[in-house]
Amino acid sequence: MNKRIILIATLFGLTGVILGAFGAHGLEGKVSAISLDNWKTAVSYQFYHTFAILYLSTFSRAKNGLINFSFIAFSLGIILFSGSLYLLATREISGLSVSFLGPITPLGGLFFILGWISLFIATIRHK
Repeated sequence: MNKRIILIATLFGLTGVILGAFGAHGLEGKVSAISLDNWKTAVSYQFYHTFAILYLSTFSRAKNGLINFSFIAFSLGIILFSGSLYLLATREISGLSVSFLGPITPLGGLFFILGWISLFIATIRHK
């Protein structure tokens, strides 16, 4: 197993639990229903890809560049996709101007897609 991949996944998992609890208990009644929905989407996608990153750690002995690319793509996807949604969801209470986030969220989604494609190709090529 790859210690670096597991450590990053555990950090994403830990922050996912904290952010999920904050959304459920700290944001309810303070942001709109749509913003709360965006928060939940961010947490969900963070967890889906945290588990995907943990799965990648089982391939670590193969020293496969595609697996490493998937790891980087999933990590960037969490940061960009979920991170931008967290900021967008809290703009009502933070007062931050988040207009620059418009293209960031889909870019994060693109990294998720690239990570899955890379994992697919790595799996086909694995002997």
